[in-house]
Amino acid sequence: MGLRFRVDRKRLPDQRFRPDIVFGPSRVAAFVDGCFWHGCPKHDTLPKVNRDWCSAKLAAIKERDRRTDEALRIRGWLALRFWEHESPDEFARAIGDAVLARRT
Repeated sequence: MGLRFRVDRKRLPDQRFRPDIVFGPSRVAAFVDGCFWHGCPKHDTLPKVNRDWCSAKLAAIKERDRRTDEALRIRGWLALRFWEHESPDEFARAIGDAVLARRT
């Protein structure tokens, strides 16, 4: 699509997260989330061993994702999230549409 982007760049100096794909001038940050660790509704499972620990860990990751999106939003960024099993063409199109919309 001809859009310039950066990969794995820290955007907010007071935060630890690093978006997977960053479009700086448009303030769009995209994350490609793994189904297991981020709780994909289509592929959500828990292991048979250490279920309690794992359940708490996965809930904390989901909460961290929400805080990340909110921190970006407050500072004028758009956070986009996609699942690892989704079509790269589809989320590239969604990202491109968001970047172009924020430029105008």
